[in-house]
Amino acid sequence: MEIIDHISSKLNIEKSKVSAVLDMLDQGATIPFMARYRKERTGALDEVILTDIRDLRQKMQELLERKKAILKSLEERELLTRDLKEKIETAPAMANLEDLYEKYRPKKRTRAIIAREKGLEPLGRFLLEQTNKDPLLEAKNYINPEKQVTSCEDALSYARDIIAEIINEDTKIRSAIRRLFIKEAAIESKLKKGKEEDALKFKDYFEWSEPASKAPSHRILAMLRGAKEGFLTVHVLPDEKKALQIVEHTYVKNSSPSALQVKIAARDAYKRLLLKSIEKEMVNTLKEKADEKAITVFTDNLKELLLSPPLGQKSILAIDPGFRTGCKVVCLDSVGKLLHHDVIFPHQKDTAKAQKIIRDLTSKYRIEAVAIGNGTAGRETESFVKSLKLTSNIQIVMVDESGASIYSASSAARDEFPDHDITVRGAVSIGRRLMDPLAELVKIDPKSIGVGQYQHDVDQKHLAQSLNDVVEVCVNKVGVEVNTASKDLLQRVSGLNATIAANIVMYRDENGPFSSRVQLKKVARLGPKAFEQSAGFLRIHEGKNPLDRSGIHPESYGLVKKMAEDADSSLKELLQNPIKVKKLNLKNYMTKTIGMPTLNDIATELLRPGRDPRKAFTAFSFDDTIHDIKDLIPGMKVPGIVTNVTAFGAFVDIGVHQDGLVHISQLADRFVKDPNEIVSVRQQIHVTVLEVDIKRKRISLSMKKHP
Repeated sequence: MEIIDHISSKLNIEKSKVSAVLDMLDQGATIPFMARYRKERTGALDEVILTDIRDLRQKMQELLERKKAILKSLEERELLTRDLKEKIETAPAMANLEDLYEKYRPKKRTRAIIAREKGLEPLGRFLLEQTNKDPLLEAKNYINPEKQVTSCEDALSYARDIIAEIINEDTKIRSAIRRLFIKEAAIESKLKKGKEEDALKFKDYFEWSEPASKAPSHRILAMLRGAKEGFLTVHVLPDEKKALQIVEHTYVKNSSPSALQVKIAARDAYKRLLLKSIEKEMVNTLKEKADEKAITVFTDNLKELLLSPPLGQKSILAIDPGFRTGCKVVCLDSVGKLLHHDVIFPHQKDTAKAQKIIRDLTSKYRIEAVAIGNGTAGRETESFVKSLKLTSNIQIVMVDESGASIYSASSAARDEFPDHDITVRGAVSIGRRLMDPLAELVKIDPKSIGVGQYQHDVDQKHLAQSLNDVVEVCVNKVGVEVNTASKDLLQRVSGLNATIAANIVMYRDENGPFSSRVQLKKVARLGPKAFEQSAGFLRIHEGKNPLDRSGIHPESYGLVKKMAEDADSSLKELLQNPIKVKKLNLKNYMTKTIGMPTLNDIATELLRPGRDPRKAFTAFSFDDTIHDIKDLIPGMKVPGIVTNVTAFGAFVDIGVHQDGLVHISQLADRFVKDPNEIVSVRQQIHVTVLEVDIKRKRISLSMKKHP
């Protein structure tokens, strides 16, 4: 109940809904399945909230495990009291828990431990009382040459070490100092001596300071990277006077000689112990928040990229451009099967031969679109193909080839094309990306696609989980045609894994195309639970049951059959008759487990069965007069396509082999807090060239109407 109460309070969601979600997760339900087919139980919570519930439980479980470990440690060392146990069990967060444990944490031989071993704890307690008695006279009683306490000052110094540790372990002091850090600390970075030349990429942070609470994620991550690489020193600190006032106000009671000793100990406690501990904690907190923002940027970009409009099932001629080694050409049929491959050299002496090859291939394989990779020689190859003046029904499209080389060298590509080299595989990937970006991009590690921000600096476990969540959501949102999907795509379907996906492909190869969803139950390892979780997301467009091509789950087929009977039509007729669907009184079909959310989804599917939720494909073309950064002139207005969105702006491909940057201040004629308000990955836009730095290969762009 503690976890349910915490999540309910944190997310402002009814406990019953949280409980239902956690129960389903424990039973093996996936987030896409719950979001789509269990709306009555979840209260129609979307994937984002369901993911938050899952992740919050994970954090709470980590907190509970830490509490158990601490309680066990204290019990074994006979340090656990009833009051301490209660405080630990009710600690609301990890920081509070660790503050409580600070006093009891097994330590190396600290200065305070050494002082206690020398018998100086009573003197420390005497000083804390801050009476009018002379501390020097009291200190004489503790001089002990055998224990290396040879003077009154030695004794007082050791006593102060004990006081400093007492202050450091005070949970109220630690909480107060932590609040000061959170509210007022500044993050500062400075260049390390002798690193000027090597640290040029961190030039903006050679002498930098700003309020830590307001520092954007990209600057925090940049500074921390500079520190990690040994070029910068980074500190996160509040005003020292205010911090010392907090400690002294609590521990210094008067102006007696003993109080002056306590004041010295208080300053030492802050500078030597508290500052380092809380600063480390603060840096970690800032890093976590910056990671969260950077990961959100990455996942937002990835989602847009995965859901890019597909050209659809068309015959494709794909070209992986190159100068010296030529252009690799492949021809694919409408489902992406490799039919032919060749190499042309249009940018050298064999231009005429290259022209003939392309014309012959487009005719022989009835090519409907030409996909050209946007890497080296991409624009030149595009110009070459356009010069051929192919029939008007053949679209010529530049395709972002980020990560294609990663795929072509992967085990997945080798398994699919064991008899072809990486150049053929890369060209195939470019062609298939045009047909269906989602189906092809799932084969590549998302971190290789090039839409992240400081992706190597963030928590890699958290990043991997978040990216996997996005891929899973996108795949299941679109749905997967079971008779053509690769095992890489199938394993991303709710309820499936790599083994089951491979078994589906094997069954398909041995028995021919699936004719129904029910037939999936014959696949090895695809048991009742996997079928429940996956069936609604798997499509069979040419199946015996017309509902198999829709997003309606098989568990609702009986209900839909009843709807068809009530509409005096067959299932096929109902699917083709929007008027009859709209006339259905959905309330008549409500049961204890099926409510209006599910019924409305069923009605939507009946109106547009198997509809692809992605936007319609629209062709994009760069300015034909611009091919190189040298062609750019400030003031030019040019078409571009967004390749990456970060916290500080958007990167745009304008066809010159070097993306330009639209800084966040240039995204609109108004203040923009988040670039995602204005742009998204793969969005087609028009920009104005502001500045061009050919030497540094930097292009500044603007989306303002009057930059």
